[in-house]
Amino acid sequence: MKESSSADLTKRIADRLRGLRAERGYTLEELAHLSGVSRSMISAIERGENSPTAVLLERLAAPLGVSLAALFDAPAAAGDPVARRADQAEWRDPSSGYLRRSVSPTGVETPIRLVEVEFPAGGRVTYDTGARAARIDQQVWVLDGVLDVTVGEETHHLETGDCLAFRLDRPTGFHNPSTQTVRYAVIVVGEGGPAS
Repeated sequence: MKESSSADLTKRIADRLRGLRAERGYTLEELAHLSGVSRSMISAIERGENSPTAVLLERLAAPLGVSLAALFDAPAAAGDPVARRADQAEWRDPSSGYLRRSVSPTGVETPIRLVEVEFPAGGRVTYDTGARAARIDQQVWVLDGVLDVTVGEETHHLETGDCLAFRLDRPTGFHNPSTQTVRYAVIVVGEGGPAS
């Protein structure tokens, strides 16, 4: 798999965050207060001067009422229902090292997003955020390897072929307890498609 250029994804995330914040009518100060992320950090992300971690992006996504996956959406390509493999954005979390690929087409309005993740051996990431204004559901389907997913207080050990469904309303953690990379799909349902 070829990773999208870091500069392109940094700009895409910056544009999406700035656009979503504007759609919600939040000032930098308001989003900082709601997310617990400093105003200066949000400003740096929106200017494309910072490569944020997945945990930081999740903290920003929650008060905006969207999933982490929504922050990677590209501008909609006028009605194109196909996401070509070569155009699917890939991003590596600088903290955990996981590689995520946005699989879903961005050219259609849909409440479904599909993401593929390669999570390194021993990798761990925890999202502290909880409920959003809109209901968002997720399913995690392990394609190859093993994965421990903690939702609230409950940990689920998943092996190849296992699929876990849960609502995105509690802290959630992902851990690869093995010595091999795990590959899994995340299906996100509940929010609208890309902003017009």
